[in-house]
Amino acid sequence: MSSYRGPSMVKPMMNNDAANASESGHRIVKLAPQGEIRIQVHQSSTLKLRVLEGKVEIFGSELPPKVWITFPPLQQFAVFTWYGGTIEVDGVTETEYTSSEGPRVIIVGDIDSGKTTLAKMILSWAAKDGFKPTFVDLNVGQSSITIPGTIAATSIEMPLDPVEGFPINKALVHYFGHTTPDINLRLYKALVEELARELEVEFSDNIESRYSGMVIDTMGWTTGVGYHLLVHAIRRFNASVVIVLGQETELVNDLSKALRFKKNLQILNLEKSAGVFSRGSDFRKTLRNNNIKKYYHGATHELTVYTKTAKFRDVQVYQFPKRSRGNHDSTLEITPVKIDEQLINKVLAISYAKEPDQIISSIVAGFVCITNVDIDEERITYLSPSAAELPSKILVTGTLTWHVT
Repeated sequence: MSSYRGPSMVKPMMNNDAANASESGHRIVKLAPQGEIRIQVHQSSTLKLRVLEGKVEIFGSELPPKVWITFPPLQQFAVFTWYGGTIEVDGVTETEYTSSEGPRVIIVGDIDSGKTTLAKMILSWAAKDGFKPTFVDLNVGQSSITIPGTIAATSIEMPLDPVEGFPINKALVHYFGHTTPDINLRLYKALVEELARELEVEFSDNIESRYSGMVIDTMGWTTGVGYHLLVHAIRRFNASVVIVLGQETELVNDLSKALRFKKNLQILNLEKSAGVFSRGSDFRKTLRNNNIKKYYHGATHELTVYTKTAKFRDVQVYQFPKRSRGNHDSTLEITPVKIDEQLINKVLAISYAKEPDQIISSIVAGFVCITNVDIDEERITYLSPSAAELPSKILVTGTLTWHVT
């Protein structure tokens, strides 16, 4: 598993016409291909807009040409065009700017509301139209890019394969090691922040990634601490569109209130697909187990799994505490783990970190599963998807296990 060069977003440039909006009220705005202008109507007046040239859309709905559309006071919306266009605007705005970057869409909602399905559809549609959006997966319980317990991102360069799913060869992957964030909330948030930072670097350096935007999938935990984690992710990834699935009116209202000072953020409340069905906890455990099995064997069992050994002296195993010690801690504690039989069936990440204190800021090379620990010989036996030796001596463990069958 290798990373594509880290990411970052540049602040959008102000459009000259937009800067003069409050003075003139009427202007013609030309949008470049994949261009966008985000508008918030003035609090005491309406605003009219019509398309003069090209195909232009708002939230995916194409606007009719030469037809005036009236927006009420304080209405927020984003006008986007894939191939370029010209619009005419008549009215005063509170805020208005054009963007040189694609949308950053975060999908939230309860469990089994269809978040991942919608993310796949959006990503495949974008790739089909020639874009290369970034998929961000924050759902450690049912990770889509690689094994459960991970926070990851990957570039989507073509419509998703219905069997193989998301590409992993260029993914940025961080190992949380647990299937629920409340095992260590501080660690979960730290890894989210690190991934967001890496993507900011990528977007600042890669214009294609920046123009293509990102789609962020989240957990089905939307109340209490889970709600605060959603707000944290929206802010850290600087989301421009929040899609709330399942007609969660209360969640929409709470997010609107919490993010009321975040400029140019659109919150959409959509019904979940009629085809979505509920999955029990046992079924979810089966899915997680199959996800790990897929990592080693491949979706169609086409991959070879290798049994390897390593001496105790050649590896170092670390873990983070299951719960952070208090709200006043300024750092995360990483502790060495004694190599013994308790590691059997544990899934360990191979970190690219050179030192233990670099684990949070380092992505992982892959994962091994411990199948035996020989205390007398001081040797571990593990399963690996690669015949090569371990690329790093630093291994990270959590609570994630896989009982090989």
